[in-house]
Amino acid sequence: MIRAVVVDDHAVVRSGIRLLLEREDDLEVVGEAGNGKDAIFAVRALKPDVILLDVVMPRESGIDVLPSLLRESPQTKVLVLSMQDDPRYVREAFAAGASGYLLKEAADEEVVTAVREIASGGRYVHPALGARMVTAEAEARAAAEADPLSEREREVLRLLALGHTNQEIAKMLYISVRTAETHRAHIMQKLRISTRAELVRYALAQGLLEPDGAS
Repeated sequence: MIRAVVVDDHAVVRSGIRLLLEREDDLEVVGEAGNGKDAIFAVRALKPDVILLDVVMPRESGIDVLPSLLRESPQTKVLVLSMQDDPRYVREAFAAGASGYLLKEAADEEVVTAVREIASGGRYVHPALGARMVTAEAEARAAAEADPLSEREREVLRLLALGHTNQEIAKMLYISVRTAETHRAHIMQKLRISTRAELVRYALAQGLLEPDGAS
């Protein structure tokens, strides 16, 4: 039997989830909570297999309270329920310790599937969100490969290409000379170049030496 605690600040939502889960022979709702503080007390006492956790709640969000819940019961798995369909929220939830992320618009059978999946040690993400996350991560990797330098490194690169010394760059950017030297070394390493001429060519190709950038 999978023992669950439902955490949501709306009693009607908690009741709906309870009815949904308890239709299943292998699922049982052993507790409810309407805020983070009550959720901690419930998890401490009940040590459930799964917590269904709302994100938006009074005083502190579900994401904020999630680490505290897991400290009370490390073996418990957390399924985050949210209206937010931005992949950033999904990453934030998993970084906080969640095992699953489900949109509140999900069909009943998907909620049941997600609970069973994380209870068995798996992870679950709403299918549409999963596809969006894959796309976002692929775009981020492509952007990093196209331009491996950070904003500060691009700034240092432009000044180097304009002929400034490490000491001058340090003064202009309010950083230490050692930091300027470190940035220069990282730039050379990332771009796999070894001469100032190559550095200038790269800066030109990236448009870093246009009149508005060189002023």
